[in-house]
Order: sequence, then structure tokens, then C-alpha cells
Amino acid sequence: MADSKAKQSTFSAEEQAAMKEAKRERKKGGKADGEADLLAKIAEMDGSDKQMAERIHAIVKEVAPQLAPKTWYGMPAWADSNGKAVCFFTPAAKFKERYASFGFNANAQLDDGNMWPTSFALLKITAAEEKRIAELVKQAAG
Repeated sequence: MADSKAKQSTFSAEEQAAMKEAKRERKKGGKADGEADLLAKIAEMDGSDKQMAERIHAIVKEVAPQLAPKTWYGMPAWADSNGKAVCFFTPAAKFKERYASFGFNANAQLDDGNMWPTSFALLKITAAEEKRIAELVKQAAG
């Protein structure tokens, strides 16, 4: 049997919390209210994390209304018609990082040759970032 100390150090407390949130999300299944859940997660955020999450949510709703808001590992995400998260926002505070990130999963239609970025660090969102996020989300959603 594995040493419990070694097992505990495999994942950080923040990673363990995210996995527990994912488990709760799966248990909700069809009973989830995606937008309410997403907005509740954003409401828990502070400062620039909250401002960026609110702005990204507005951008996604505007340019890709076919993507459904939801939470994914306890983070704001937007899913395709199969319920798979296409893109997601990771607040800096969640994993005690110096920047937030906006990322895309494998079902995002961002393919560009043999290599392309799937995650972007965010310190703040200006008009330039808004434009780039809108372009990426629109492409990712198909």
C-alpha cells in the first residue's frame, strides 16, 4: 500500500480541490444550470480574475452563443453541443499563479499546421486582448 504522505504530495491542495469540484459537476449531470454555476464561480473571484472572467463570458456569449456556459473543474468554461468544454478560464488565484489563463481543449477547432497554442496567459484584458479572444473563440467554436 502506498505511503499516505507520498500520495498527498502527488497533487497540490488546489489540484485536489479542482478534482473534487469536477466530481461534483459530473454528479449533477443533467441537473446542472450551467450559466448559474458559471456566474456563481465568477462571483467568488476577486479583482482582476473576476473582471477578466466577466469580460470573457460576455465575449463568448456574443461571438459563440452556441457554446453553453458551465463549470469545468470548478472554473468557468464554455461547452459544445456534446457538453465538452471547448474553452475555459483559470483564475490566477485558483492555483496561486501570477497570471490567469484562457485555454482551449482538444475539441476546439484551432488547428493551424503542425503546432498551435492552446492556452494564453492573461494579466489584464484590453481592447487588443478582447479582439484576439473573440477571434479565437469564434474559430474554436467552428
